[in-house]
Amino acid sequence: MRKIMKLNLFAAAMGLSLVLPAMAADTIKLGVAGAHSGDLASYGLPSVNAAKLVVADINAKGGINGKQVELLVEDDVCKPEVATNTATKLVSQGVHVVMGHICSGATKAALPIYKSGGVVVMSPSATNPGLTQSGDYPNFFRTIASDDAQARTEVDFALDHLGLKKIAIIHDKGDYGKGLAEFAKQFIEESDKGEVMLFEGVTPGAVDYSAVVQKIKRSRADAVIFGGYHPEASKIITQMRKKRMKTIFISDDGVKDDTFIKVAGKYAEGVYATGPKDTTDNPLSKEAVAAHKKEFGADPGAFFENAYAATIALLNAIGHANSTDMADVKKALQTFEVATPVGSIRFDERGDAVGVGFAMYQVTNGKYVEVK
Repeated sequence: MRKIMKLNLFAAAMGLSLVLPAMAADTIKLGVAGAHSGDLASYGLPSVNAAKLVVADINAKGGINGKQVELLVEDDVCKPEVATNTATKLVSQGVHVVMGHICSGATKAALPIYKSGGVVVMSPSATNPGLTQSGDYPNFFRTIASDDAQARTEVDFALDHLGLKKIAIIHDKGDYGKGLAEFAKQFIEESDKGEVMLFEGVTPGAVDYSAVVQKIKRSRADAVIFGGYHPEASKIITQMRKKRMKTIFISDDGVKDDTFIKVAGKYAEGVYATGPKDTTDNPLSKEAVAAHKKEFGADPGAFFENAYAATIALLNAIGHANSTDMADVKKALQTFEVATPVGSIRFDERGDAVGVGFAMYQVTNGKYVEVK
């Protein structure tokens, strides 16, 4: 029988320190890896802030089993070739667990290094299905649902909610964007409600996307489903609207970020994007957001609550296991339920969080608002 233990965000650490013997290491080293600079820093920096808040509170209350938590923060710029160096550096520093990486491609590149080092990794945002479904990464967990669930949300919304028939699918050729796009294509083709008018990859970082915009126009699609991140999405939607194209634009949590709205400006209005379900009614979510505002003087950014949840889950597991050994931490993650800002979650045998999912949002008056 699965043991269920719903724990307060921080009280768990204190309680555990009273009943379990101390671990051998002087500190528990928590790595935080992700895009902390560059175009995608708006996805990675909120995770750093989340980890800082959780760790500061836990340390103030005595740590985990009497041990203070030490943060090791490393930037991978969301690039696979950098992520391997980031992972190698963290392992060489004796990291015990890692919260990150942010992008699926970077995560995939780094995981074998952590696996060899016996390190459990938990991402707040890497949604590529193969990370858990392939069975290649037994050390990987995440606090966000995978792209197949996200693509299903987008396709169902386009076909059923909006009643659209003709869909163009565009992606950025990466593990995240292309993977999501392929699922969207599959789901549309399996249905009897819609037709894929175009399936096309674009090159990330390009200045001009007029060629693919013209292909979308010629396809006569009712909507575009885009798999990728906000730098490309903002350029594509801007060029579409400047050509007076009214084609509906639907994207993913790589685009559900305030930076997309800032860059695309007025052209962002009306864009749809999937993202983690709204958690504003969760008391722990309110606590986490309030703590961020107090400490950093601003609202938290993308994936903040998923990162907060991941940090809590990892440290909670170490406390229950009284160990930083990969097998022990993994067992604890799959045994105990933990209360977090994204809900009370546990992890299945693959590493996916049970109890999380996606919702659809739309840019309305310059802000993402959940579509009810």
